[in-house]
Amino acid sequence: MSNDFTLEHKDEHPHTPDPSIINFNESVYVNGFDPKQEVGGWMRLGNRANEGYAEMQVCMYAPGNRVVCMFQRPPIESNEKFGAGGLNYEVIEPFKSVKMSYEGDLMVLEDPSLLRDAKKLFETAPRAKGFVNMMQTAVSPIHGGSPTRDDVEPYYGRDFSLNHFNQHMNVKGTIQFGDEKYDIDGYGWRDHSWGPRYWQNINFHRLYLANFDNGNAFQLLRINKDPAKPMRRRGVVLVDGNYEEVVDIEAVTQWNDDKDPKSYTLVVRTETGRSAVIKGEVLTVAPLRNRRKVGDDWVMSRVCEAITKFTWDGGVGYGMTEYIERFDGENLAGYPL
Repeated sequence: MSNDFTLEHKDEHPHTPDPSIINFNESVYVNGFDPKQEVGGWMRLGNRANEGYAEMQVCMYAPGNRVVCMFQRPPIESNEKFGAGGLNYEVIEPFKSVKMSYEGDLMVLEDPSLLRDAKKLFETAPRAKGFVNMMQTAVSPIHGGSPTRDDVEPYYGRDFSLNHFNQHMNVKGTIQFGDEKYDIDGYGWRDHSWGPRYWQNINFHRLYLANFDNGNAFQLLRINKDPAKPMRRRGVVLVDGNYEEVVDIEAVTQWNDDKDPKSYTLVVRTETGRSAVIKGEVLTVAPLRNRRKVGDDWVMSRVCEAITKFTWDGGVGYGMTEYIERFDGENLAGYPL
């Protein structure tokens, strides 16, 4: 970790919200994928204690291009724990291992495009009792932390996840819904952030996460916070157990008729001079939305979350593609970049 960021074991646990920051959010996220079955997914809990609720999200990708999911905003009274709406997060050993689990109803979507209409989704989606469990153990160092100076630009900027750290992980777990059960034995990624957050503070971004069968991994971000300013390129590549900071990322995306990504090619350069050409094939898309009211108007962002198969330097990997952009009902801020 560079001298630009600091991190302590206590940062694995909830922080005291600043009452003056109404949109203070503390978020924990994990994902995990079984490469043999091409099954897996992600879970996230974002505590908005100053607003009195949590963002609870469970999204799994099952055989047959199905999405098995649940989204809620359960009430919370404090930021003392990571647990709400049936979703719980536990730190087993700081910087080494964590566990996240969910028990409750899951919506089973044969057609994930139902996610584009939240009202219809919650009124009509079939449901089943479910259980999801992911035990994660580190395969990489910690990356990130809290900025040590005002001139340090955090990963997502100072108005979105000001404090942020992440790590690539080994994952073992279970996905169960109705009569179906899948055991996960593979890899994944996790992050933890705290500070102000509105999704709409991002004009658009593209996030790519993966672990490979040869031990390589990456976290790559192209982000634009202000339409008048150029895109920032950030990230790390994991090779031989060590992170290399990324200095440039180029991306060419192929899109489907719904303007969701279906495949892409990334060209990545690191601080060591390494150059990597990475190809991603989207397997299943979960097309989500997030909106908030500003004055009398609703402001919306498209949040596209997709399980993805990657190839790089002869290795095959699995992980996530996340495309976020402001959305006015017709136009996507980042499309077709």
